[in-house]
Amino acid sequence: MSEAPVPPSARSRRRFDTIADHPWRTALAVAAVGLLVLLLLWDWNWFKGPVERAVEARTGRSFTIGGDLDVDLGRVTTIRADALELGNADWSEDARMAAADRLQLSIEILPLLRGQVRIPEIRLQRPQVRLEIGPDREGNWNAFAGDGDGGNPIQLQRLWIDDGNLLFLDPEGETEVDVQVASETPGEGDAAPPVAITGEGRWRAAEFELEGTAQSPLDLQDADSPYRFDLHARAGATRAHARGSLVDAFQFENFGFQMALAGQNLEHLYPLLGLAMPPTPPYSVDGQLRREGTSWHYRDFSGKVGDSDLAGSVTVETGGERNFFKADLVSKLLDLDDLAGFLGAAPESGAGETPSPEQEAEAADDGRLIPDTPYELDKLNAMDADVRLRAQRIEADLPLDDMDAHLFLENGLLRLEPLNFGVADGDIRSTVRMDAREAPIRTTLDADVRGLNLGSLFPDSALAGDAVGRIGGHARLAGTGNSIAAMLGSSDGELAVGMGKGEVSALLVELAGIDIAEALGFLFTNDRKIPIRCAFADFAVADGVMSANALAFDTTDTLIIGEGTIDLDGEELDLLLRPRPKDRSLLSLRSPLVIGGTFSDPSFRPDLARLGLRGAIALALGSIAPPAALLATLELGPGEDSDCGGEYAR
Repeated sequence: MSEAPVPPSARSRRRFDTIADHPWRTALAVAAVGLLVLLLLWDWNWFKGPVERAVEARTGRSFTIGGDLDVDLGRVTTIRADALELGNADWSEDARMAAADRLQLSIEILPLLRGQVRIPEIRLQRPQVRLEIGPDREGNWNAFAGDGDGGNPIQLQRLWIDDGNLLFLDPEGETEVDVQVASETPGEGDAAPPVAITGEGRWRAAEFELEGTAQSPLDLQDADSPYRFDLHARAGATRAHARGSLVDAFQFENFGFQMALAGQNLEHLYPLLGLAMPPTPPYSVDGQLRREGTSWHYRDFSGKVGDSDLAGSVTVETGGERNFFKADLVSKLLDLDDLAGFLGAAPESGAGETPSPEQEAEAADDGRLIPDTPYELDKLNAMDADVRLRAQRIEADLPLDDMDAHLFLENGLLRLEPLNFGVADGDIRSTVRMDAREAPIRTTLDADVRGLNLGSLFPDSALAGDAVGRIGGHARLAGTGNSIAAMLGSSDGELAVGMGKGEVSALLVELAGIDIAEALGFLFTNDRKIPIRCAFADFAVADGVMSANALAFDTTDTLIIGEGTIDLDGEELDLLLRPRPKDRSLLSLRSPLVIGGTFSDPSFRPDLARLGLRGAIALALGSIAPPAALLATLELGPGEDSDCGGEYAR
């Protein structure tokens, strides 16, 4: 027997009863339908406004998302935003501080629910960042300092940059750095890809180029781990190589790394670093560069300047009215020619020398020995300095042993206290004072000569190399002028040198006295030494002209006395030496000797007029009786011992 059919009204009541009996099923179904509709109609761009307002509230800068905002939900959610722009400081001429064509960010959801922000990767397409220093020396990035709320820090793992650009501007410092940045394939074990850097611009108005590599910018967030980099820069002929690691790199007031510098002339550092260095030959040094607030330290550097080795430490203080340059320098072997630029002189440029191109051009011989290149007053007033240079051994044409120089420069007043040289087993101790606060420069020199070994002064001379005696003396000079030549050419003061007892080659003495017979005898027999009683030269200096007050060289064989002048301005010699042999010789001409010419081309000749007169007398006597012709050249030895003592010997 079949069942009776259920009326439609009854079926409807049964379904209604089922839904009423399970309300949660009803809610779930409604939610599922609503979610489906939401997913079909959802647009993440609805959140652009809230995101922009949140960034603006946190940074104080305008922020816009000019393109789409999209989100791919998941355990690791990916957020993409196009055409981003961040506003600049109010004082900037450019309203945009940063921009990017696209930002893609991945974030882990589960840690986020526990209050931890973990971002596995950020990708930036064509990011552009503009960092600049304003009129009050304020950086446009300062607004973002100290924004941390004390919570858990954001954990960033990887950053990938496609075609990035960083522009740094400092108009007051005449600096503009334009750098291109792009991520490279990471090496084995690298958590974040490193970046390749190329750029160019102006540093203190000097153009430069830059290239190198560095760790991912994300690694800068870890203040406890070193940030590695390797950068090369070139400005004209000056090259720099910065490499190593930074700890807490965003602390721009404190950092340190290895820095190598090389170039054709240390003088070229003046426009780059504001350091008034003297002209030098090519140089290369390498050391540790560190900044501590307003102090820059270049520590434990070593290298070469020209043909000299150089090592030590340098500190530059930048917080005062003028930069303060402090250095402690040591050279194991100093080629004195490499200091020529400090004196305003052109260095040697022949074989075995290492001058810069500028110095090679200046090295053309102009016939002068005293340096005449003017000092630049603006450089002498550009900074203060305290520089100590010690040379353990010196390579020079002069018999210099070592050097100890301490330079002080304060507000245009330069002092060398001391400027000491070890010379020929003795020493020259001096102080120099140059006042460049007004033009022309006013210079004073105070020097003492002590214990110079006469033989050591002429180590390469067969005649004078074995001489015995100690030389002493002093110089007190004051002059005006903007070069060494001008200072000496206008100087006033005194200069005196002398020695006491000693010994010298008899051949040298006889040649000085033009005793032909004895000189020839010494040439063909073993030379002997004769005692020196004393020797001295005392000059008064007035307006650059040295006038001999007393000039004598007294031995047991010959007394030589002199007179005349030395012109420091014209570099001219005009001295007359009168030899008076004390022995008797048939061929002694007893003629005065004239020292003339210039410093670079001196002449040493007999007084030919007086010699010609005596020759004529001899010829007349010879015409009467040949033996009598010898009488005109007889020297009866009228010279007497001068008991001058050893006043100047030390």
